[in-house]
Amino acid sequence: MAEVYSFLSTYEALIYILLAIGGLFAFRWLLRSWRESQTAVYSLEREFSSRRLAQSAAISVLILLLFCTEFFMATFIIPGLPANVLVTTPTLDLISTPTGTLSADMMTQFANIPMQTAVVGKSGCTSQILLSSPQPGDEIKGTVELIGTVDIPNFGFYKYEVARIGSDTWATISADRTPVQNGLLGRWNTTALTPGDYQLRLVVTDNQGEVLPACIVPVRIIPLQ
Repeated sequence: MAEVYSFLSTYEALIYILLAIGGLFAFRWLLRSWRESQTAVYSLEREFSSRRLAQSAAISVLILLLFCTEFFMATFIIPGLPANVLVTTPTLDLISTPTGTLSADMMTQFANIPMQTAVVGKSGCTSQILLSSPQPGDEIKGTVELIGTVDIPNFGFYKYEVARIGSDTWATISADRTPVQNGLLGRWNTTALTPGDYQLRLVVTDNQGEVLPACIVPVRIIPLQ
């Protein structure tokens, strides 16, 4: 139903224009049919003209009802709806690579960014947006399970990203639209990254498109033994 409300609100002017054009043609047809019914002489001619008159009257009434419905919905119903009813959850198309794997382009960008000293400690984490594992300063390798919580009012979706310490170049690892309470957020394959110090951040967006402060955890990737 939210899609219907959103459509009626977004295309209100276009709907009025189309109904007005349709109503004009329907009225002309109704007027012509009425005149034919008045001038018909033979019974068969009167029968055809009466049928056309009924059809044109039915279409005219239908267009009028559609016009009244759109006016009533746009004027009285839709303005009173909560904002989140008219905004659908964003469609996830954040990455084109397999879950937990970075693209070759992002790997090239990371390779050109110099390593810096690691920063210890979480930042921006709350009870509703939390990366509980890995912990700040953890040494990780291979495929890592990310554990945490993403559970906010009007939840939309979440994604987790990575960047080198001191860099603003963030690469999306993966994303999901299911709230999680102290559970598995996803998996991260670290084998394609150069060993060193990185920032892992958890970003949550509500269903109105507002991005909340991210939870950032510094980690160290070490080589596979």
